[in-house]
Amino acid sequence: MALDRISPLSIGGIYPNILVVPQRQPAVFRGEPQEDTFQYTSLDRYTSEKAIQQMLASNPKIKTILNISPVDINMIELNNLMHGHAKDTQNIAKGIINNLPFALKNRVNEKSVVDAAYLHDIGKVLIPKEILNKEDKLTSAETEIMHKHSELGYELLKTTDINPQTLNLIRNHHQNAKKSGYPFVTKDFKADLNLQIVSLADKFSALTEKRVYKDELSPEQALTIIYRDVEDEKLNPLVYNALVNYVNSPYYTKTAEVIS
Repeated sequence: MALDRISPLSIGGIYPNILVVPQRQPAVFRGEPQEDTFQYTSLDRYTSEKAIQQMLASNPKIKTILNISPVDINMIELNNLMHGHAKDTQNIAKGIINNLPFALKNRVNEKSVVDAAYLHDIGKVLIPKEILNKEDKLTSAETEIMHKHSELGYELLKTTDINPQTLNLIRNHHQNAKKSGYPFVTKDFKADLNLQIVSLADKFSALTEKRVYKDELSPEQALTIIYRDVEDEKLNPLVYNALVNYVNSPYYTKTAEVIS
């Protein structure tokens, strides 16, 4: 497989990083003892059922966002997601970063991007499975509920020690440089370099995996679709080129999905 890179264009603005988060000691939820185990140093400490329940209890706003009662925690769906799409998105984000021009790569907060790429869909643990796994087209009401997953993820993880930049990447991973995505953003919103990497990695992973409502696309087909975002000035061409270079490299592999 060989895909041509596009020439750099002056579109899809890149904005400088403002916040650089230093290394922090592994944190735990309030009232929970710290242990020197993988559970407390891995991002997976945020994806256990116990952790999700603690997040829900710590932020009453979450239930009002979803406006569904009772709120169910879909751990089977979350586990499949974390071992499939989430891990794949994280690997793609790393590949994009590694293939950026040196000047841009130096402006990436790699930890925030990689962490957000892994946790970006954690809010789907609260989306009803009949919507999440619906084979037919979603109704407008169902689409509205589905679109709340990014804000739900933000509100869940806001109760933890995750830094603000990572939280904002999770909340806005369906936004773009034209502000035509979701959730709603103010006029001063900037789709910076970090967000464009997370968003691009998520979209490429989703397009190239099989879901109940669609077949997987080849990398070439997915890149052709994504190139429209460059033409529409939603995505910086240098970020797109980095993805193309990664897909053409021997390091690109597709993370297998876990099927329940």
